[in-house]
Amino acid sequence: MVRLIDAEGKQVGIIPVAEALRQSRLAGLDLVEVSPKAQPPVCRILDFGKYQYEQAKREKEQKKGKKKSDIKEIKMGFKTGDHDQELKINKTEEFLKEGDKVRVEIVLRGREKAHRDLARQIIQEFLNKIKIPFRFEETLSGGPSGFSATLFLDQKKVNESKEKEKDEPSSENSKS
Repeated sequence: MVRLIDAEGKQVGIIPVAEALRQSRLAGLDLVEVSPKAQPPVCRILDFGKYQYEQAKREKEQKKGKKKSDIKEIKMGFKTGDHDQELKINKTEEFLKEGDKVRVEIVLRGREKAHRDLARQIIQEFLNKIKIPFRFEETLSGGPSGFSATLFLDQKKVNESKEKEKDEPSSENSKS
């Protein structure tokens, strides 16, 4: 037994499955189970191809509203200069402000792999220079070709700092 809904959307009632199939064949459409967990299950007479198209369209519309968080990569070498590091720090901060996750990586090549402790120190200093608050999704870890860490914006600390700025009166206004 199933609860049947016809092609116009009107409830036919609770009927045997064989009768529901017969009615769908007479209409030249498909019998689709739309709610299998209901008691009794709900079936509908409709064009299945059109139904699938509308479902896909609805899902696409729902995905449209969500922001996809990308993982941006910042790669450094063992010999990356100070100016280049500053540019990479600024780019990292920009990515974090946009809400993206950032994977910071130092790549070691050849004989540089013998100086893993120095590479760890370089990437740690890089992370310390980032001015905006962040948290680790993946902490600093070493691999065969270097070290990497994945960061994201710490929204709690950003909100706390904004609240502190609102609560403290600006020093310019208090002088007048």
